[in-house]
Amino acid sequence: MEINVLYEDNHMLAVEKPVNIPVQADESKDRDLLNILKAYIKEKYNKPGNVYLGLVHRLDRPVGGAIVFARTSKAAARLANEIRKNQVERKYLAVTRGHLPADKGQLRDYLYKDRRKNKVSVVNRGMQDSKEAILDYKVLDRTGEGSLIEVRLQTGRSHQIRVQLANQDAPLYGDQKYGQYVNQPGEQIALWAAHLSVRHPTKDETVSVDCPPPDASPWNRFL
Repeated sequence: MEINVLYEDNHMLAVEKPVNIPVQADESKDRDLLNILKAYIKEKYNKPGNVYLGLVHRLDRPVGGAIVFARTSKAAARLANEIRKNQVERKYLAVTRGHLPADKGQLRDYLYKDRRKNKVSVVNRGMQDSKEAILDYKVLDRTGEGSLIEVRLQTGRSHQIRVQLANQDAPLYGDQKYGQYVNQPGEQIALWAAHLSVRHPTKDETVSVDCPPPDASPWNRFL
């Protein structure tokens, strides 16, 4: 599989995750990005034995775009700590079915994940095992059916963008789990990790990568 490498050195590897590929192995037994990249490193650098590659954050299987991995255990610990402290800048692009109440704003909800069903819902504050979820959004363009928006995460909860937008009656285009009442089976979810900025784990510098969405529907319906 051809993988678009966005940044690479001895400590970290940032790539464009293809849509509909799991980040790590799951019960589907489908090829996963982590093992694809391990094979890429093994071949490129002619490495013997097992290749180390640390998973420090995830993207949902149907979502594409920028994702970073650690190439050493030290880098993995430092990058994971940045993410845990919300020191990583993550910018997403999304196409909604329906419109948000304002051209820009902040959504703040409490989310609960049903792990048995792998589904997240908005719940009342204080519910046991619920977690606060915060995102900022800005509308970039509109059509009659929906909007192209930029989303910046302040927290990194499971399915966060998908659930919070659906709760505003603006579910993501193509989202079969949280927008099944407006989306058709087979449509590709329109959520894309477009930008990622992290502090380099060993250098005093910031690494930033940009990853535009594909020139295809529904993205190319907007400016």
